[in-house]
Amino acid sequence: MSRGFVKEGDQEEVPIIPPRAALPAGATNYVTPTGMELLQTERKFLEDERTNLPTTDEQQRRVELAVINGKLDLLMERIASARILDPSTQPKNEVRFGATVTYKISTSPTPQTFQIVGVDEADIAERKIAFVAPIAVALTGHKIGEIVPFKLGAETRALEIVNIQYV
Repeated sequence: MSRGFVKEGDQEEVPIIPPRAALPAGATNYVTPTGMELLQTERKFLEDERTNLPTTDEQQRRVELAVINGKLDLLMERIASARILDPSTQPKNEVRFGATVTYKISTSPTPQTFQIVGVDEADIAERKIAFVAPIAVALTGHKIGEIVPFKLGAETRALEIVNIQYV
């Protein structure tokens, strides 16, 4: 039946499903073992939420199910494409995926620390950044004591790697 013959009140809005964290085209979806656990926990949560939908209104239930199923589809694609890299297998003297890096910016006396993780695990509040973030890309492959040029807008800053840990 044509949509022209449907009453206005009967039309359902298509729910907007928020996208997952961006992964550049062609990039491998690296995750830490912890990152994979987080993805699996999220999957279980969404499946439980889908099973236990409390909504009694049928239209609202369809919309909520569409959102949950959309999120699950995106999550399952991410899980299927995940490649687990265990930080403990990385070279200890070099910044690689999974490293917790402490560095100093030449213009600041205070060192900064963050861990390089997968895009889904990245959380700036927990000092975890994605391996595709510009600063992570700049530091990857370098060793303690090296000075790494990091372009920030029009200026270039010198970053000194102070420590590298894999936990």
